[in-house]
Amino acid sequence: MFGFKKKQNRQPSASSVHDDEKRKEGVIHEENISSSTGYDRDIFVPPTDKELRRLMWKIDLRIIPFIAVLYLCSFLDRVNIGNAKVAGLVEDTNMTEDEYNWGLSIFFIGYIIFEVPSNLALKWMGPKIWITTIMLIWGTIMAAMSCVKTGGGLMAARFFLGAAESGLYPGVLFYLSKWYTRRQQALRIALFFSSSTLAGAFGGVLAYGIVHMDGIRGLHGWQWIFIIEAIPTLVFGLLTYFVLPDYPDRTPFLNEREREIIVRRLVEDAGPATETHFSWNQVIKAFLDWKVYIYAILFVCGSICVYSLAMFMPSLIRGMGYSDLSAQLFSAVPYAIGFVTTVSTGYSTDKLGERGFHLAIPGFIAAVGYILLICLKDSGSTALFISACLTAAFAFSTNSPLASWFSNNFGGETKRNVAIATVLTIGNSGGAISGHIYRADDAPHYLRGHKICLSLMVFHSVLAIVMKGLLYLENRRRDKLTPEQHRIACEGEELCDKHPDFRYIL
Repeated sequence: MFGFKKKQNRQPSASSVHDDEKRKEGVIHEENISSSTGYDRDIFVPPTDKELRRLMWKIDLRIIPFIAVLYLCSFLDRVNIGNAKVAGLVEDTNMTEDEYNWGLSIFFIGYIIFEVPSNLALKWMGPKIWITTIMLIWGTIMAAMSCVKTGGGLMAARFFLGAAESGLYPGVLFYLSKWYTRRQQALRIALFFSSSTLAGAFGGVLAYGIVHMDGIRGLHGWQWIFIIEAIPTLVFGLLTYFVLPDYPDRTPFLNEREREIIVRRLVEDAGPATETHFSWNQVIKAFLDWKVYIYAILFVCGSICVYSLAMFMPSLIRGMGYSDLSAQLFSAVPYAIGFVTTVSTGYSTDKLGERGFHLAIPGFIAAVGYILLICLKDSGSTALFISACLTAAFAFSTNSPLASWFSNNFGGETKRNVAIATVLTIGNSGGAISGHIYRADDAPHYLRGHKICLSLMVFHSVLAIVMKGLLYLENRRRDKLTPEQHRIACEGEELCDKHPDFRYIL
């Protein structure tokens, strides 16, 4: 049975049994690849390195710049309210500071409520149709925000803006997992997310120019900010239907050979976690997985710091002693630096195949920035501005290793989809909190907000190291399973990432 000759009349060793089981699993896995891809493994010719590089470059050029622009529109539309405030939104509408802060926070309430349903809708409708739909909706809402007259109107508009935007970020993370292997995703996510830093830089410069339109056609500068910055969202929303490819197994963007290469690589990368069908069992498993909640806590800590900086950066810089117009312009600089650090971190994350330390180290550096903002409050605007640049640059660069980490470590298509959306749903509650971190009565130095963010960033970095250690111990436990333990662990259906052959990326 195990390949030994009968005349030897001896029992097979445990290691031989385990090796034989592995060989059998290899055959089964190859059969799974064949059935999952719909291609015949016997006639498949693996791509050469040159062919694979050419194919990945083709895919990268088609997908990554476009989704980066989509997220630039998304992030610009959610944080341009900070520029609108400096341009006179609060004074012209006679809203209170509390109403304004709730206007910031309520965006994330809509975002949180609709995040999981949006990802399920994405799986049902496909990325091309779903992303087109939500972008047209939120672009329309953004333009309509120019008609806001009261704090209540602002809160209503921001709630529905959050509901519409909730489908993009988690949807793109899931979408990228359908095109790239786990070790290819961090750099692509970094390039995608780095557009948010460009949005901050571009938004500050753009707002600086738009504010000079104050009075044209009887509209205030902040109204023109909402109108003009809605136009790219509407244009690219329409283009999405024609430009963004659907999933690789059915897109006409690739030929038959290219589709086969991509689909097989993804199935092989998934290992035993090859479940692609919709399953309520996987939905339940996603909600019961402890990793979801550790990643969510990490995301909460990071999002509070990132969003509070993004929405209050012009106000923070104005508090350093700069004029309103200068604050709009100078708010672009921290984001420009953040773009470089975000892409560099993503590249290193993929190159080294590591996640935890790439999350913790930028977090500790951002914490140093917060310490400088607190300690140098009386040292002049230049020292404070440099500290803000350091803080923002490294706070932003924590996103790509975290996003790729949790999207890498859930197996099974439905479970991964729901897990990603759940992490982001809980995590974006930090965005709702972020609107109350920097209060007007803390101006001009905002020390209370800096101290809160400092504590969160230190906790965030320590927890990242703890999470890395826990996943290391689980991988090591699976490596040490005896053949009998391995056999028992393989029993059951839809094991996803709980399969003993699945290894977590650290």
